[in-house]
Amino acid sequence: MSSHLKQFDPEVAEQIENEVRRQREGLEMIASENLVSRSVLEAVGSPLTNKYSEGYPGKRYYGGNECIDIIENLARDRGCELFGAEHANVQPHAGSQANMAAYFALAEPGDKIMAMDLAMGGHLTHGSPVNFSGKLFTIIPYGVRRDTHLIDMDEVRSIALKEKPKILLAGYTAYSRILDFAAFKKIADDVGAYLMVDMAHFAGLVAGHAYPSPFPYADVVTTTTHKTLRGPRGAAIFSKTEDRLDPDGKKNLAQKIDFAVFPFMQGGPLDHVIAGKAVAFKEALQPAFSTYAHQIIKNAKALAESLINNGIDLVSGGTDNHLVLLDITKTNVSGKEAETVLDSVGIYTNKNMIPYDPRKPMDPSGLRIGTAALTTRNFSEDELAQIGEMIAHVLHNPNQKDVLQGVRQRVADVTSAHPLYEGWASIQ
Repeated sequence: MSSHLKQFDPEVAEQIENEVRRQREGLEMIASENLVSRSVLEAVGSPLTNKYSEGYPGKRYYGGNECIDIIENLARDRGCELFGAEHANVQPHAGSQANMAAYFALAEPGDKIMAMDLAMGGHLTHGSPVNFSGKLFTIIPYGVRRDTHLIDMDEVRSIALKEKPKILLAGYTAYSRILDFAAFKKIADDVGAYLMVDMAHFAGLVAGHAYPSPFPYADVVTTTTHKTLRGPRGAAIFSKTEDRLDPDGKKNLAQKIDFAVFPFMQGGPLDHVIAGKAVAFKEALQPAFSTYAHQIIKNAKALAESLINNGIDLVSGGTDNHLVLLDITKTNVSGKEAETVLDSVGIYTNKNMIPYDPRKPMDPSGLRIGTAALTTRNFSEDELAQIGEMIAHVLHNPNQKDVLQGVRQRVADVTSAHPLYEGWASIQ
């Protein structure tokens, strides 16, 4: 940590050091988190935070943006190259803002948006009644089968034909399987809807060619940049240029997206974060990133198999991506209790609803875990299998102090073999 911060604000400096220690000495298994490179850290912590740059490259409302324009164009161009997209907007501050902008680019308040139910694996911004999406649009939910916990595309088709939504949304926050983008596209075409994909969770897997790409099918794709993509906390929107449902409109689809971000929704972009996105996109364009993306899934499958072998039920019976959703009903431990006790041994997860969950969202029956961050630290499949055993051991014995102490020591041993941000004091 820079001596400047330590001298001026030791309280904040101390907690930053404590948080780095927590990350270094714990197992970060929250599926929506990852660990950025030092290059990304440098970009996000740079003096670019000083600049105001409302507008877009070449069309700013402030002077002095010649350097910022170059950086934003790098981010946009690299994002398009990475995903094979026609247009990129890298200004959304977060995934929620990206989804809001996409909705308003494609629909009007009150229009129907068909999306995955939050209780079945969807996201708050996919239509939760406590979220802007549920308050401003008419949400038509779809879910998963009770027997398999998989999306039933015949049911999605049936609902869409009946409701004829303006937007058909494919994407999730707690679904461990592959989405059939071709099938979603066929349904969207048949009902005259835009196909929007929220790939926030699996963007890095798409970038690394480890998960099917939505880009040949979707009109608009939104994503965060900090999950499997391993970039800074932020978001981006990718789109086709042509608006196939409004070819004679005053704006094409790319223009509608840009307008929805600014001036409709956001003001000045976060230039330091956009620089971090540019760096992360360049990292993801390197051949090594594909190896990383495939290893995330290998690690997730090893973790899933280990959990099953140690008596833990999994929603849908396994995983095809970076996350595993545990149904811990049989352990007699609630999701909230499981999260708390795993925190105590240095294994960081998050409580989560499972499909058809009889419990409440703040204390559900499930636990969501992911492998992106541990894969960043070069954990192997064998080590993920051991971690699955540790998690199961804790869940089966949440009140046994000797068990918790033993697992805490195992966590310390395994994390010490995978250093994180060594020499942190040298980062300015």
